Amino acid sequence: MTESVAPIRVALVDDQQLVRAGLRMVLESQPDIVVVAEASDGAAALTELGRVRADVVLMDVQMPRVDGISASRTLLADPEAPKVVVLTTFDNDDYVVQAIAAGASGFLLKDAPPEDLLDAVRTVHRGDAVMAPRATRRLLRHVSPMLEQTAATKDTYVDLPEDLTPREVEVLTAMAHGLSNGEIAERFVLSAATVKTHVGRVLAKTGSRDRVQAVLFAFRAGLVRPDELLRTAQ
Repeated sequence: MTESVAPIRVALVDDQQLVRAGLRMVLESQPDIVVVAEASDGAAALTELGRVRADVVLMDVQMPRVDGISASRTLLADPEAPKVVVLTTFDNDDYVVQAIAAGASGFLLKDAPPEDLLDAVRTVHRGDAVMAPRATRRLLRHVSPMLEQTAATKDTYVDLPEDLTPREVEVLTAMAHGLSNGEIAERFVLSAATVKTHVGRVLAKTGSRDRVQAVLFAFRAGLVRPDELLRTAQ
């Protein structure tokens, strides 16, 4: 007898009811996804998620009362919190940087095709970042100006973990430049399995939830500069 797999439990947070309805329709067309909660702002989301368990939260950024950034920061302070995917139009790049710092696992454009939405939910649920490495490059093209602005603030910098090996530093730097695992393997003449192990250790040692967080950590540690990231984002 085959064991049934529990569906991915998703919460929708957006102040526009029509947006939530559209997202629900797409998500619940799939047998492995179920919408367990909805909220129209960050405050309501925190209340709902306090009583309903979710695996993934699709969180709008700009909402009344409590915005998506503040709600994500509060929610993700709990190590057992669900993964958060920020819904954005990239109209406000400073929000994107704040969302990264708050611990978001990735980003999704509101006008993304349905298949991208479904893939994002499944990818985050597996523990990976929503954005593929090349999508990370495109993100960097948007947020590099904001990274330049924060460069003047010394308290944004962090030290590299002492147990990070020289090879892991190289892998982290490559990740920050948007290289995929395959590209990292080719650059350093490593097997795919070895690169996967290095990436996993880098994420664990730097306390990064995913590649997006690793990019921010690499910047804050001084491994790469915003202008370098901007060049690789071309």
